[in-house]
Amino acid sequence: MTRDKRLHGRVALVVGGGGEIGGAIARRFAYEGASVLVADLRLASAEAVADDIRTGGGNAGSIAIDVGSPEACERACAKAVDLFGKLTTLANVAVAVTPTKTVEELAISDWAEALAVNLTATFLTVKYAASYMRNAGGGSIVNIASQLGHIGVAQRSAYATTKAGLIQLTKCIAVELAPDNIRANTISPGSIDTDRSSRAYGSRENARRIRGPAHLLGRTGRVDEVAFAAAFLASNEASFITGTDLLVDGGYLAFKGEMPVKGSATPVLEEVIPEGQRPITKG
Repeated sequence: MTRDKRLHGRVALVVGGGGEIGGAIARRFAYEGASVLVADLRLASAEAVADDIRTGGGNAGSIAIDVGSPEACERACAKAVDLFGKLTTLANVAVAVTPTKTVEELAISDWAEALAVNLTATFLTVKYAASYMRNAGGGSIVNIASQLGHIGVAQRSAYATTKAGLIQLTKCIAVELAPDNIRANTISPGSIDTDRSSRAYGSRENARRIRGPAHLLGRTGRVDEVAFAAAFLASNEASFITGTDLLVDGGYLAFKGEMPVKGSATPVLEEVIPEGQRPITKG
């Protein structure tokens, strides 16, 4: 017996779809039957993901987007409808990762960039996507937050604060759009194995070795594991789920860096930060 693809007939806009996590989400949406518009600041990256989807037999387009521009966000939503006739699914994945600095050291421009990309961009895309999704009879919004949006983290104030804000914004969106059959949820990943997340550790191998033990499952996550969660939330299988945050964090928050082993406990792991920056201790 075969089954219909979970997102058959859906049209998705994936903002930040040219990156590793965004690309994985865009490809998974397409695999599940959605037509996908891949939007990214780097048009070449968006086009590469769209090409992969088309090569695999899916429907995809691409567009350059500066998520700090209201006009660009509105244009991306309109293009999805122009290309595929409607818009039912929105995934916000674009992210700005600020320098590892204290509040006193962090430049105001870095703080402003984090707010613009990690928080205001989602406000803008939802602002312009909502009416199209309403006209389509409803849909699903999936915003990528972070496990750091749940805890206080030294020297990560801008990133952690914007991700916490994104979780709260998404709850408000869920309340406002529920009458229109539009669901809105966040995903909070743990440490995911990407070039970006590995940069501070010198290599992916180092990142896996250092960050893996900070998770209950003893490893970092994969981009496809975030994509699986996004496809689930976008599908009818999650039809009674809205206004919530799905932790895809390998038990990071439950773990707290401590695990009883033969009557003892593993100490809280210290993150290794590049030379010249202050060390951070996860707690």
